[in-house]
Amino acid sequence: MPSIDLTGKVAVVTGSGRGLGLAYAQALAAAGASVVVNDIDEAVAEAAVKSITEAGGTAVAEVVPVGTTEAADRLVGRAVEEFGRLDILVTNAGILRDKVLWKMSDDDFDAVITTHLKGTFTCARAAAIRMREQGEGGSLILVGSPAGQRGNFGQTNYAAAKAGIAAFARTWAMELGRANITVNAIIPVAATAMTETIPIFAPYVEALREGKPFPDFLRKGEGFGTPEDCAALVPFLASEAARGVTGQAIGIGGDKVALWSHPQEIKTAYANGGWTPEALADVWPTSLGAEPQTVGIPAPKIPEA
Repeated sequence: MPSIDLTGKVAVVTGSGRGLGLAYAQALAAAGASVVVNDIDEAVAEAAVKSITEAGGTAVAEVVPVGTTEAADRLVGRAVEEFGRLDILVTNAGILRDKVLWKMSDDDFDAVITTHLKGTFTCARAAAIRMREQGEGGSLILVGSPAGQRGNFGQTNYAAAKAGIAAFARTWAMELGRANITVNAIIPVAATAMTETIPIFAPYVEALREGKPFPDFLRKGEGFGTPEDCAALVPFLASEAARGVTGQAIGIGGDKVALWSHPQEIKTAYANGGWTPEALADVWPTSLGAEPQTVGIPAPKIPEA
């Protein structure tokens, strides 16, 4: 089993003051990377840095809300100023403004798209420019979500942003391949402030706070665990062991890791000379539409007591 050693590497992790982002930053630091921690709350960011340095790692904080070009330039600039280079970017920063379509305001939509989608774009662009200038490759690790893969009720803005992030990974993997920069999307599932509000998970998250581990049906069957369970994927993708892994969407949570498929044609039909509406109506029930694709994240299967 190869050792994952990121000594000498420099990483920026957006939204890394707490939760999944903090777990990613801590895992990168534990593997030897120097880390720029990012959060919008200075006290939270500094506490995250302290947790890393007290464990023997190296980190600094950059307090700025992700989304704008200026914020992205500050994050990359801080990495270069403090550590001389940039090798790894993890775009984790995010917010939620959940509402059903007919109740979602422009501000609800724009806030989530700005942080998740535009923030990923601006930070990745700034990082790619720096990595290409260095000429030594690098790793862009974009944080997606099951909502972006399958949709989720009440999350028009979030699901759209996360679907776009998966598309970023596929596109940028092609564009940055010649520069030896890998680009992947990770699809984490963990007990965080975002997921603990889901009623079916709430009692298990509360039990976890009391020191009780998640049961196997969650860790294995649902792939649901702690933020630390998801963190191993990040240093792996940033390492030489994953130098040939790019353009992929990889899920992780609990004891489970999974490779998500790309969207692809699953059934086809042909009509000589092209299709009419009537011909489509005739063929749909017995051909293309016989087994329609499901939507939404499948409900967890909770064992009966």
